[in-house]
This record gives sequence, structure tokens and C-alpha cells, in this order.
Amino acid sequence: MLEEYLIGNCSPTLASLKTANLFSMPYTSEEELTEQIAFWNAQMKEKGLSVILLRKRAATALVYVCRKTRLQENILKPGVLHFLERYGYRSTDADEAIVHLKERLSNLEGEGFPHEIGIFLGYPLGDVIGFIENAGRNFKCSGCWKVYCNECEAVKLFAKYKKCRDVYLRLWQQGRSVLQLTVAA
Repeated sequence: MLEEYLIGNCSPTLASLKTANLFSMPYTSEEELTEQIAFWNAQMKEKGLSVILLRKRAATALVYVCRKTRLQENILKPGVLHFLERYGYRSTDADEAIVHLKERLSNLEGEGFPHEIGIFLGYPLGDVIGFIENAGRNFKCSGCWKVYCNECEAVKLFAKYKKCRDVYLRLWQQGRSVLQLTVAA
């Protein structure tokens, strides 16, 4: 079941075009969910990808698929750590940042969503800040995220991500495995 979610939601990350993707998926058994996450983590490790369970609710799991080396690079970009410090992040280490993100998600369970997650997905800092400051309104365009800064660049990226998803889905339906479609770091 997780394989279909990986192709449908994470193709740009599998193709190493994007830092990370996030998706919700239903599950019927915690044991099965844990086994699937562990299986895909073991499979993807050699390709430089991590599959991380960020949060579980009654029958829905929030799964984060990322290239930690890219996340590390994103955190080290000018202004990003200073921005993240506002939300209690204290380290430039990607693993520590993910742990803090999980804590933020569990603490905000019924009260919203930590919008700094855009950094973890590879969104431009200006767009993440723009989304927060504008409460999701007044954007120039939207696609994978709401764009407040470089509309032209974002539109090109959105098209690239869509094409990637379409190609990966077609290849997967023709019999290629997720592992075969995943680019090594």
C-alpha cells in the first residue's frame, strides 16, 4: 500500500528533484504501518532517502519522505536557522530538526499545523514566511505550495514536478518498482 503513496506523492523526491514530500495515508494496523515504514526505510537508505512517520492519528499516518542531505543544505541556507529558531529549533542537524518537528506536530495536534514545515519540504524561505505573514492569502500563484516571491521560478518547478509524477506513475504502472525509479544520492 505504501508503494502507491510513494509514487503518487513523492516522485519528485524519488527523482532527486525535491528535498522531500509529505502525505497522509490510512492504516488499519499499527504493526503493519511500522513494518511498512521500516521496510521502505531499509530499501531507500542506500538511495539516500528516509521514510519517517511524523504523526499517527486514529487511522491516519502522516509520512515524511526526505533526502536528509538536501534538508541539511536547506537548513544551512542564509536566514533559515534564524527563522526556525522562532519555533524552537536549536540545531542545524537535520535529524535533530526532524525530532523537533515531530514534537511540534504532536503539541499542535488539534490546533493547526506548523507552517515552518515548508522548509522541510524544500520550499523557498520567502514563500514560507509569506504564507505565515499573509495567513495563506495574497499569494501570487499556487501549486505544490503558495508562492509569494519568485512566481516564474515556482511555475517552472511545479510543471517539472507534475511531469515527473506523470512519468513515474506511468512507468510504475508498466511494472517498474519504486526502488528502480528512485535515483541514488
